[in-house]
Amino acid sequence: MALKLAQIQVEIREILLRNKPQHMLQISPKATVPVLVLPDESVIDESLEIMFFALQTHTLGANIHGASRALIAENDGDFKRALDAYKYPERNENKTQIAHRADGEVFLQKLENLLDKSQYLLGEEVSIADIAIFPFIRQFAAVDAAWWETAQYLKCRIWLKNWVESDLFSSVMEKQPTYLE
Repeated sequence: MALKLAQIQVEIREILLRNKPQHMLQISPKATVPVLVLPDESVIDESLEIMFFALQTHTLGANIHGASRALIAENDGDFKRALDAYKYPERNENKTQIAHRADGEVFLQKLENLLDKSQYLLGEEVSIADIAIFPFIRQFAAVDAAWWETAQYLKCRIWLKNWVESDLFSSVMEKQPTYLE
């Protein structure tokens, strides 16, 4: 989404992770996605770093401040751990799935409080925090869609719905053919 917002033209290659192409392994030994190969052949292989790179040329780049970084760090830390445990409770048998969901709800409540004050997480304009956090909230909501539809997080639900139904999201979610060398 950040690349699209910044109008950076890229060639999207859908990778089958259980059959990673040799070319991908050569350019990024980490062998994870996403991977962005720049015209000078340097490689960025972290989602957030790709977003920062892309948004340097966009007005959202001005919104990469401490509040954005702190909220993204919280998402990528405690919330992401809770999300993974909620999605895969069989891997985390020390708690019930509901208990893992409750761990994630701490962050949801924080987002709800932010969205109670403005349309976006950090104000009246989209920030990098919105774009970075949105996919994880989408995953969280999908674990138990029936619960999500009645959860107390009305502002989060509206925010998520607006992102899911946005032209920007639709344009980047177009299915790509699997890349074969």
